[in-house]
Amino acid sequence: MRELTTRSSRQGTNVVAIDSGSGLANATLQQRLVSVRLFYDFLIEEGLREFNPVGRGRYTPGRRFGGHQRGLVPRLTKLPWIPNERQWLDILAAFREEPIRNRVMLALAYDAGLRREELCSLRTDDLDPGHRTLRVRAETTKNQLERVIPYSVSTGVLLSGYLAHRVTISRARGPLFLSESRRNHGQPLTLWTWSKVVRRVALAADVPRFSTHTTRHLCLTDLARMGWELHAIATFAGHRNANSAMTYIHLSGRDLAEKLNQGMDQIHAWRVDMLARLGSDAAAEGRS
Repeated sequence: MRELTTRSSRQGTNVVAIDSGSGLANATLQQRLVSVRLFYDFLIEEGLREFNPVGRGRYTPGRRFGGHQRGLVPRLTKLPWIPNERQWLDILAAFREEPIRNRVMLALAYDAGLRREELCSLRTDDLDPGHRTLRVRAETTKNQLERVIPYSVSTGVLLSGYLAHRVTISRARGPLFLSESRRNHGQPLTLWTWSKVVRRVALAADVPRFSTHTTRHLCLTDLARMGWELHAIATFAGHRNANSAMTYIHLSGRDLAEKLNQGMDQIHAWRVDMLARLGSDAAAEGRS
């Protein structure tokens, strides 16, 4: 364990993690421990060991290591990272130079709080432009819960521009977002391609911690800032357990500064308005 907490990453600066520097992340340490613990459980079952040296239970600071019911590493629970307003503006500025497909994907990722797989798996028949809603199919979600989510007017304008552009690539119904590369022209956009796009834009904006999941964290935190109830946030996010949304309540600071939340609904409206500017180029393209 001492070696794992002090080793340098083989991938060096290419790794983006909450904890930078030497040693593996706390979550990675926990995963390694699980593998070793299960291996010793197998040895005990086979009669080759009498006890498991990788204890289960809670880590107690200030006490000696060891014992069957004490964990070797403290389990750290950290809040997700979200960009500040300056970093968010830098990300938007970088995305304004992107093709309309990438701009509408960013807008939907924030507007609907979508996970990467949910976003990339959207199909043309999942959209209901008349009611400005989209359906997230159960098979694409993390916990197999289907949900219907609204999106803003500005995102709807941007989406209309992309649908007009999509016709030039393929008229077939099916996956909403298509590749425009020469090698995979017209094929469904993969998760890895979207990850590479976001990573490239994040580096260009000098916000390296921004990832495909950041927009979801940001959206749900903004909803908490607006005063949404825990159950409503969980339903919007597609969480099976409402307690999962408590992370965003804590991240928003609502419980600690309730008075500051008055008028916070303007934050969401402002952010949507900033996303609307991404569609200005799409509207111009449509008129031409």
